[in-house]
Amino acid sequence: MPSTPLIIGHRGASRDAPENTLASFRLAFAQGADGIEADFRLTRDGSIVCLHDSGTSRTADGEFQVADSTLAELQRLDAGSWKGAPWRGEPIPTLAQVLEMLPAGKRLFIELKSGAEIIEPLAADLSRSGVAADRIRFLAFDHLLVTALKERLPDYRACWLCDYRWRGGWHPSPAQVLSRLVEIGADGLASRDRAILDAALVGELRARGLEIHVWTVDSAAGAGRLCDLGVDSIMTNRPGWLRRALELSRENP
Repeated sequence: MPSTPLIIGHRGASRDAPENTLASFRLAFAQGADGIEADFRLTRDGSIVCLHDSGTSRTADGEFQVADSTLAELQRLDAGSWKGAPWRGEPIPTLAQVLEMLPAGKRLFIELKSGAEIIEPLAADLSRSGVAADRIRFLAFDHLLVTALKERLPDYRACWLCDYRWRGGWHPSPAQVLSRLVEIGADGLASRDRAILDAALVGELRARGLEIHVWTVDSAAGAGRLCDLGVDSIMTNRPGWLRRALELSRENP
């Protein structure tokens, strides 16, 4: 029977708590997640904050564009109330704060939403944190950013994000995906859970020594298929529930 992949909380335990907040990350770990995935952007004054969108209106009580705002402006916002009263007052965290609260032995998947300008502040935050490189994974849709990350931070692993609906209508074949991974020097693929991700593609990734991480999987059936394929990790909005579902499926095959 295949081993269970790492269970990674997608934006934390974001089914239950406000995404990309320290509360969501703590809840993911309390639910038994092996790690968390979170989105990071660079502020106008050079700080790295945790937010998926380019603006704050969807998940906070104000309208700011991250790239045009200061850290102080962003951290005055309430990024929790939209999810319910228990989360009122949750701030937008910094990367430094996320690294500081990362429990021993747990992993952080850093999805970079800014361009190459984020690399130097990223390197500084990581250096100050003391978190070992093998507990970090960089993720980026921008394939050129993956290359730049590998050049500047070669001790860290960087994976190319692909949802197979690339800008301009590109729908890559498995061969094109593999070719791009080699071209950019990626350490692996962070794939959306789509039918293209099959045993043949996973086998090719393994043959090349590449990692395979999959997002976002919130069903037991979907996770079971990925366990059978032997992927490295599954990113999910409900890490505690998914782990229990996989354990039950193993107990009652």
